[in-house]
Amino acid sequence: MTPAQIALSVIMIIASLFLIVVVLLQEGAQQGLGAIEGGADTFFGKGKASASDRIFARLTSIVGVIFVIAAIVLNIVH
Repeated sequence: MTPAQIALSVIMIIASLFLIVVVLLQEGAQQGLGAIEGGADTFFGKGKASASDRIFARLTSIVGVIFVIAAIVLNIVH
C-alpha cells in the first residue's frame, strides 16, 4: 500500500467512527407520533431545533461528505 492509500484508509476509519458517534448522539425525530396521540405542532413550535440538534445535523453532513469523498478517492487510487 502506498502512503496515500494508508492515509485515506485512516481518514475513512476516523470519519466512519465519528459519523457513528454523531448519529447516535442525535435525538430521534418523533414526526409520526403527533398524529397518533392527537397532538399537533403549532406554528411556533415547528422548526425550532435546539442548538445541539443543529450542531449535530451540521456535523453529520460534513463528516458524511468527507466519508463519501474519501471513499471515492480511495476507490480511484486503489
